[in-house]
Amino acid sequence: MEPTPNMLKQILLKNHQDAILLSQGIQPSPPLSICSASMADSRERIRGPSRDGREFLTSPRQVLRRLMLLSEGRQYREAAGVVGRLGPSVLRSVIAELPLDLLLEHLPHSAYLLESFFTRLTTLNTTPKPEVPSETVAWQLVRLFANPHESGLRQRCTRLLQALAQYEPALRQTVRDRRRSFDNAVQGLGVHGLTTDASGQLISLHVALKTELQRHVDTYKMAIHKLEELSMVTVNQDPAHSSHQRLLAINYGDIQQRLIDNKTLLTMLDKPALKQLHTLVENLSTRVENDKEVLSCVGQVRRLDSQALVEKRPAAGLLMNFSRGCEVVLHMMGPEGGPPGSLSGSISMGKATPPGGASGSSCSDGYHSDDSGSDDGSEMVSLYRSLYVENRADALEALDSLPQIKHAHSLKGKILFSMIVLSFRLCHGMRERKVLEVRRVLNCSLEGSSETTLALDRSVRQHLHETADSFPLGEIERSVFNQVLSTLHEYPCLESCPPLTHYVSACVRLAWRMINQKSPYYLDMDFNLGFLRPEKHERHPQADRRSDLIKAFLWPALMQNNQCAFKAVVAT
Repeated sequence: MEPTPNMLKQILLKNHQDAILLSQGIQPSPPLSICSASMADSRERIRGPSRDGREFLTSPRQVLRRLMLLSEGRQYREAAGVVGRLGPSVLRSVIAELPLDLLLEHLPHSAYLLESFFTRLTTLNTTPKPEVPSETVAWQLVRLFANPHESGLRQRCTRLLQALAQYEPALRQTVRDRRRSFDNAVQGLGVHGLTTDASGQLISLHVALKTELQRHVDTYKMAIHKLEELSMVTVNQDPAHSSHQRLLAINYGDIQQRLIDNKTLLTMLDKPALKQLHTLVENLSTRVENDKEVLSCVGQVRRLDSQALVEKRPAAGLLMNFSRGCEVVLHMMGPEGGPPGSLSGSISMGKATPPGGASGSSCSDGYHSDDSGSDDGSEMVSLYRSLYVENRADALEALDSLPQIKHAHSLKGKILFSMIVLSFRLCHGMRERKVLEVRRVLNCSLEGSSETTLALDRSVRQHLHETADSFPLGEIERSVFNQVLSTLHEYPCLESCPPLTHYVSACVRLAWRMINQKSPYYLDMDFNLGFLRPEKHERHPQADRRSDLIKAFLWPALMQNNQCAFKAVVAT
């Protein structure tokens, strides 16, 4: 610190006084040095404000300096007290110069200070609104909750998220849309499995395309050869021969020969086997779009978290982590339109409470209903529970009787788990294909979003809902069974196990009914073997209750409207 002229003058005056006192035999006080003056100044700078709170609060520069000093010492509560006394003009100036990135780096410790800023902005309701990067704060919190490492993270950040939602209500929809895109991208990763060829066998899409294209090539060669045979009659024909008068004047034999020629060509080209190419191309197009969506979402994650190591981590796990982070942030923001602090009244022990204050019922087998007033919903969840308790138990008993896999306990559970997951996935794909087929038959745009097209889609979905009990599902049942058998080809005994076939049929039938409800049910596809989450995981009765680390999923969680209707059964 450079000494000022006043400081030098004080030092010289002090030295002169000391010399006079020494000449009189009096011991002087310690000499005043530049260093001691500097330390005194430093103590003065970090000393707390006066009790009336009006010290230095009139200058934005002094406020910002004070906030930075307190933040460097991690005295965020004291800094929040300073923010709570700021007026509109000073607050606007401070926010404009505030180094927000430094505060974000210290989350969750700096949550109290950030919350005080947003609460003060909401209270003062200044117009126009200052430009605060609230979305950056939200995504930083999503990143923290996607990979939670610090204890007490929710308790520290709840009030910040509630204040953030109050200040920027549109932020809730932004996070919800991003979470939906993450979920859709993860779901799209599951469509890259095997596909069926014309004979119903499961093969790779590329092999199916090659076979289908070769079939087209052979057929077109035959058609070209036939056209060359007819070229003597049809090529370089006098245009006058095709006039209306000539066409009306041809005799019976000419008409008969023309019919034979055209019918021969039609038989060659209009084969049912040739019509699969369009479906395969649509499948290929869907896969391309899904992969583009996945890469786009991974790019968003890279921008949110530069340390995510996206190249070395599985894309599905990465996206599911950030989707879970978005879900936690949305829940902590509290009910939409509600005042800050209302979150604690609507969520208890990690379970959502339905309107009216009645908590959802739950029992030890994982059942948890958030809509007790809906008879249809209760029936669907009861059927899903019966599928786990009864049908799964019967199928497991049948697998126990097969000598080849009698002692492969984990394998048997994985077989039954895969079948229920495949049933929901293939039923969902079937429903979307039926909607697109109706559009195609009625010559509607596949990408159209007009009111007429949307009304048509609603009518189709309503029809599927009404006919869910009688809809033919044999194709999906065979596909589920064949996919499992093709993966476990070393266990041919599975093919001759009738209870397993009945189990697949029950899974597919119930999955079809559930996805065609007016509020569709779907499975929670987050199968990461992390820690047990009480809001959507239920420990199996025979699992280790001393551990919260999930070792395996025995039954998937059932979801409806982003609420857990039946908890996943897990082994710990």
